[in-house]
Amino acid sequence: MPSFSSYRLALLSATVLALLGLGGCATGPDWTSDTPTGPSTKDQRVTKAPRINLDDQAVSSLQAPSNNLWIHIRNGFQMPELESPLVIKQTIWLSSRPDYVQRSMARSSRYLFYIVQEVNQRGMPSELALLPFVESAFNPQAKSIAKASGIWQFMPKTGKDFKLTQNVFRDERRDVLQSTDAALDYLQRLYKQFGDWQLALAAYNWGEGNVQRAIRKNQAAGLPTTYSDLTMPSETRNYVPKLMAYRNIVMKPEAYGIVLPELENHPYFVAIDVTRDIDVNLAAKLAELPLDEFLNLNPSFNKPVILSAANQQILLPFIHAETFQENLKQYQKPLASWTAVFIPKSTSPEQAAKDLGVDVAQLREVNGIPKGMRIKGGSTVLIPKSASKTSDISVNLAENASLSLEKPQPVSPKKAIKPAKTAIKAAPTQGKSVAITNPKSAKTTAQKATPSSNPTTSSGKIAVKN
Repeated sequence: MPSFSSYRLALLSATVLALLGLGGCATGPDWTSDTPTGPSTKDQRVTKAPRINLDDQAVSSLQAPSNNLWIHIRNGFQMPELESPLVIKQTIWLSSRPDYVQRSMARSSRYLFYIVQEVNQRGMPSELALLPFVESAFNPQAKSIAKASGIWQFMPKTGKDFKLTQNVFRDERRDVLQSTDAALDYLQRLYKQFGDWQLALAAYNWGEGNVQRAIRKNQAAGLPTTYSDLTMPSETRNYVPKLMAYRNIVMKPEAYGIVLPELENHPYFVAIDVTRDIDVNLAAKLAELPLDEFLNLNPSFNKPVILSAANQQILLPFIHAETFQENLKQYQKPLASWTAVFIPKSTSPEQAAKDLGVDVAQLREVNGIPKGMRIKGGSTVLIPKSASKTSDISVNLAENASLSLEKPQPVSPKKAIKPAKTAIKAAPTQGKSVAITNPKSAKTTAQKATPSSNPTTSSGKIAVKN
């Protein structure tokens, strides 16, 4: 049966490379789906990117100017200087940690071409392309205590507001294409609301309602309403200065003892449409990429299978995209070894595994079910695919799958009914005898009163059946 351990370990350590949505349908003997997936719901944020057809066009035919991207970024700086000692403080803090800065710069080099391109197309200041340095150090697996996720650190609710899918199979807050476009949409909306990029950034960090209330408070007091004049939490107060510190380093790295990685101004990889369910391990193998490198490029997948019904893409470096194309044409075995099933009623993992004919340990591992938890009704779980099942996971499950867990209801043993105490009735004055209830007969009565489903043991305790 397929192993999930290597996938999970690689996923936990993954950091993502930059991406440009280029792609086409890679086809092979077992790639065309025999399962209708319904009308396409591919996000326009992906389809608007330049695309190629790997069947009749080599990836290497795509060319772009190879000038220095850092120069291009500097030329796009538009935000006004922030006159604040906090900018100096943050710049000194970064320059005193060159190893940290260089590591995050190296990660960013794989994303920045796409992000800068999107920022430029919208006419936004290129400083905004540096914002993931502040948010996540360009780590797509970054997750805050408040459950913000991805390089742009989207909260779950905000991610849903911007149509970033978060389900059993994928979390698009970690997808660089999707989350970048959503973040820039959000920043543009905030700029339109406040008319100032510094206030827009404060709202991105603190929330637009909080910034609006701070502005109204200053207006009521007859005070200025610029970023520097508003009362705000320390994190937000330092937010723009941190961005300006990165801008200073990108502008003059040599002045701060920082060496920027070489970064050419062209796409790093292409995107290929997934038209059949395919295992993550197999996709990496066909592309001849180490698994962790594949996951670095494809951080949004939560499970070891990529679904065609979700209109997913896999992102590969140029040369590996061509390798994937050729290897896929030669591959004749099934592409996916996992499928999904709907659990209608609440059940234990042990019972679910028994009913589905799978190993309970594997069921727990691939679905992240801790011991002591039950599967709530209405959940979807991933299980190994049987040899007789050839269809792909349905559109409904691909788009709406969820997994909810619950603790078992505590079962309290019923207390045994105590034997009746000796009851002595008051003797009548007419000399009638005293009536005494037999303790033994009282115990017998208690036994008869016990429900038959919970027989009384010889000690008198109730034996509760599970």
